[in-house]
Amino acid sequence: MAQADPPREPSRTETIARQFIEAIPHAQALGMAISEIGAGRAVIEMPWDARLVGDPATGVIHGGAVSTLIDTASGAAVMAHERGPASTATLDLRIDYMRGAAPGEGLTAAAECYHITRTVAFVRAEARQGDRLIAAASGAFTVQGVS
Repeated sequence: MAQADPPREPSRTETIARQFIEAIPHAQALGMAISEIGAGRAVIEMPWDARLVGDPATGVIHGGAVSTLIDTASGAAVMAHERGPASTATLDLRIDYMRGAAPGEGLTAAAECYHITRTVAFVRAEARQGDRLIAAASGAFTVQGVS
């Protein structure tokens, strides 16, 4: 019987990215949790919560909560990039909302930092409920301390 590989130790950039997200009070207030991080990619989950509903008649999560989830996942992806920026901030974030999130279901945002220069990182992200695309985004983020 084959033995399972031992758990992989997180890289320095993965650890920093995780600490970055865990230190954001807004992310904590929204219940965000990292489900995957590494090599310029981050996946963050946000549970449905009645406090996040934008329209009480439909129970749909407010677009501001969706944009915060996407922005947070994007920043985490930048921080998890192998070039290891020391810090980041959003310069520009364009979000296309495809549909309202279904009531009672959480959201997952996946972001990828696909290019990074000395001063700017470029990211693509999506927010989904299962297979349903809720929003797609692209953004630019400042970076400092890139190796």
